[in-house]
Amino acid sequence: MKSTTTLQSYREIRDVCTDIFLSKMSDYGLSWQILRPSSITDQILIKAQRIRTVQEKATMEVSEDPEQGFIGVVNYSIMYLIKSTEGINENSVQEVSDRFVGLFDTIEALMTKKNHDYGEAWRMMRISSITDMILQKILRIKHIENNQGKTEISEGIEAGYMDIVNYALFAIIKGREGEN
Repeated sequence: MKSTTTLQSYREIRDVCTDIFLSKMSDYGLSWQILRPSSITDQILIKAQRIRTVQEKATMEVSEDPEQGFIGVVNYSIMYLIKSTEGINENSVQEVSDRFVGLFDTIEALMTKKNHDYGEAWRMMRISSITDMILQKILRIKHIENNQGKTEISEGIEAGYMDIVNYALFAIIKGREGEN
């Protein structure tokens, strides 16, 4: 039996992601803001592809806990969402920090609603399948970006990134609960 609820686990990992984001912003400032949105998408693709490659080969040359890769996916996804926010002062560390936390609250609310409706179906998925879902969403986002953001029926880029954050957090939860 699980010792914590999904929401408790989610919030623990959210706090880790937030601490890492804030610490890196302390070290590097707002240097990531030079990246174009498409470059952030490509960075997430690289991180997700590395996770998949390590899962398939079961070995790695560069020692990095898979959890760190998923945390990178989360934080870069939220960076993308911050970058797409109109009216934010991109030179204000405090405003960027506040926006990061606010976006995470919005994404958590989405997770809670979807988790209710789907009956925690993600718990039946393998971490490798969650990785594939993240990669699929990234490829969809790249296609939408290449179409200058135009879609006919899809929810669009922001919704895709919110889903990616939640999938990555689910993968971390499953990893912490002992699934490989």
